[in-house]
Amino acid sequence: MHTKIEDIKKTESKPKVIKSLFSKEEIQKFMELYNKLPVTVHNKKQNVIKKRWLINYNKHLEDLFCETLKNEIGDFKMDNLVTEEGNEIYGLFQESYNPIGLHIDGGFNFEDQIYKQTLIPLTPVGSTIIFKNRFYGNSTNFTIDKKELEFKKLNYGQNKRSSDHIGMFGDKPFDAEIHKNYLAHENIDNLVGLEVELIYQWEVGSMLIFDRSNLHCSSSVIEGKKIGLTTFTKK
Repeated sequence: MHTKIEDIKKTESKPKVIKSLFSKEEIQKFMELYNKLPVTVHNKKQNVIKKRWLINYNKHLEDLFCETLKNEIGDFKMDNLVTEEGNEIYGLFQESYNPIGLHIDGGFNFEDQIYKQTLIPLTPVGSTIIFKNRFYGNSTNFTIDKKELEFKKLNYGQNKRSSDHIGMFGDKPFDAEIHKNYLAHENIDNLVGLEVELIYQWEVGSMLIFDRSNLHCSSSVIEGKKIGLTTFTKK
């Protein structure tokens, strides 16, 4: 678990959606950047393509993003992985054809004071589910799938697999209607004790900001594909 949990809790707040934050032209610049960046991961099993936003690849967008985010959350440091060559990255573009399961993005260094993470939709169709429930470990995929739980050989930057959340938040059954409408890709037994804080309907030009301790996942509502930019911060 993180060593600075009390400090982390002092900076926590409810998820926040800022609408009409980026213009059509600025979103187009993000898309142009996405198209130019090399593919980092093409996971055919999950049907997802990931590209790292490399620092100094587009200085104008870096300045725009940092100034915009500082206006919303105050002082912060970026907390992203580095490339194999040791170069820092700003965030991660993801092109998804299937929903991403329940997880947290707590990072990989327990000495860090994790802070906020952001999501910028670059395509219009999609939604993200933020839960009230929190976890103060490292980046983790939560599952009760036995095959997934057997996966132990992790590469750099990969989330561990865990079922530690089961029983942690009580045994109240998850809302069946929300499961049917938004989370059909998740085994409902994997959601026991969880309570939804926000269902964020993707809107191009907006940005979602939420705490890195929040459990969250994609919704099952995807038409074709969706592309989003995720970044992570710390204090």
